Amino acid sequence: MIQSGRKPAPGRGGGTPPEPSSHPLPRRGSRACRCPAGEKRKYLPPTSRQDPKFEELQKVLIEWINTKLLPEHIVVRSLEEDIFDGLILHHLFQMLTGVKLEVEEMALTAPSQRRKLEVVLEAITRSLQAEERQLKWSVETIFSKDLLATLHLLVALAKHFQPDLPLPTNVQVDVITMESTKSGLKSEKSVEQLTDCSTDKDQPAKDMFDELFKLAPEKVNAVKEAVVNFVNQKLDRLGLSVQNLDTQFADGVFLLLLIGQLQGFFLHLKEFYLTPASPAEMLHNVTLALELLKDEGLLNYPIDPKDIVNKDTKSTLRVLYSLFQKHKLKESTDSAPRGSPN
Repeated sequence: MIQSGRKPAPGRGGGTPPEPSSHPLPRRGSRACRCPAGEKRKYLPPTSRQDPKFEELQKVLIEWINTKLLPEHIVVRSLEEDIFDGLILHHLFQMLTGVKLEVEEMALTAPSQRRKLEVVLEAITRSLQAEERQLKWSVETIFSKDLLATLHLLVALAKHFQPDLPLPTNVQVDVITMESTKSGLKSEKSVEQLTDCSTDKDQPAKDMFDELFKLAPEKVNAVKEAVVNFVNQKLDRLGLSVQNLDTQFADGVFLLLLIGQLQGFFLHLKEFYLTPASPAEMLHNVTLALELLKDEGLLNYPIDPKDIVNKDTKSTLRVLYSLFQKHKLKESTDSAPRGSPN
């Protein structure tokens, strides 16, 4: 079962997780903006958090992480709440580099989480070959749930390990820096640049399944197994089951029935062929299924229906994952307690 990496279970470990530091600007005089003399803290105004490109950047990074960690059965829901303790970064780093880190798997107390995070960040810095003074994040900022620092870190990882990831370009947000001085609270407004400008605006986005199929076969099989288990849970209500993902969706029947179950559609038997007897009838079914997915906003990558009919594994898996991503990941993040990713 896919575990939600994220909201700590009640009574977990020994410490209260730190509060986010890149949060909306507090009112002057409130407890939230009181900090030790000389200390600076960054705050994101609501207008920055609601910026469409800022939201899109988070969405792309979350989807990238969840795709990478799907074989590990880990799900990220919020970058602000899910990255601070080192668990996600630990597994993401190992998946990207193949390097095993000697750290405890589940750090349950604040001190142990911080130690784990420090080890993971040191390994990331070495892998990125970055100098400390160049870094826009630190153990302090990541552990305090600083969203800006977390985004800088994840963008650096994505650019290094998957440079073709279609990150939104020129993402910049207004930031308020608050500093407590002897004479009172001082604020300063600045602009934080999160992604680079690009002249390749017309370059088409590449699908992450291309990268998945470059990995070892066991990695692909792990994703296929997770998707097949999800499909069988849904089709079991109809007394159906899937043993071979590569072949059983070629005629479009199982795909239409699955979409109907998940999206609440009633498909009249006159609209499709329940027992297609020719490639043309199979193509009709698959085309109808893809049109339904597009209408629901679930298919954002162009897929040729003929590829499904011809039993192309990548195309079939991509279509099924669009349903898996909406329904299974949503179920996991809404209801699953945090637990061991294994």
